[in-house]
Amino acid sequence: MKKILVPTDFSVQAENALKVAAQLAKKYQGEIYLLHMLELPMNMANPVGETRSNDLPEAIYFMKLAKKRFSEILARPYLEGLKVHETVEFHQAFDGIMETSKKHDCDFIVMGSQGANGFKEMFIGSNTEKVVRTSEVPVLVIKNEHPNLQINSFAFATNLEKRNKKALKKVVEFARLTESKLHLVYINTANEFITSEQTDEFLEEYLEGFDYTNYEFHVYNDDSVEKGILKFAKKVNADIVGIATHGRKGLSHFFNGSISEDLVNHANRPIITFRL
Repeated sequence: MKKILVPTDFSVQAENALKVAAQLAKKYQGEIYLLHMLELPMNMANPVGETRSNDLPEAIYFMKLAKKRFSEILARPYLEGLKVHETVEFHQAFDGIMETSKKHDCDFIVMGSQGANGFKEMFIGSNTEKVVRTSEVPVLVIKNEHPNLQINSFAFATNLEKRNKKALKKVVEFARLTESKLHLVYINTANEFITSEQTDEFLEEYLEGFDYTNYEFHVYNDDSVEKGILKFAKKVNADIVGIATHGRKGLSHFFNGSISEDLVNHANRPIITFRL
């Protein structure tokens, strides 16, 4: 978490994400890249954000407004002492977020969520869902304000598939960095039921080469995966809940359709996603 990207639309939810990013940056000696996307036609501004003689009034207005809001945000006490790079880009939001992340070699993204009606109601529209699904680096989704986020207990829902160990490696890196207790959990449902014998077999292969000792493995039974994850997280009092994504192919295994949306909508806890 040395370079943390925080896209913002200057909403309350976006600021909640920025506050968490600030806590992480201070704790892990990182810096923040604060990004605002202006989804305007490219001919309204040049690539470096300076206005031109043929700019339309709308472009000038929104650029000035963005700079004003940046100034207000950078004066917030919670950002004191932090290195914050502010930038306004003229792109479609999703493309701009991905390009900025790669351009500055960001290793972590923190985004805000309203959590009302799924990813489509998250700030910058459905772009957050796209970022979560395609980002090569972990994405932390924040819905509520967390004045002092302590990550002592980390619940990660796994499908125990050996081919998904790439995500597990990232999970372990995150748990080690935060020095948190890792709770690996398989949600057993009627549709995805596995026996205890199968669980032991899958777990042995899944944890081959696993080198983190501060963890526990659990099997939690419920009617649905999303309900099981939320109830389990509450049971172990998880500070943060993790899931894995399959990139453009959608969310991994049972993490598909509305499950990720339900987690964001119904979980007061932060959700972190890792690319498989």
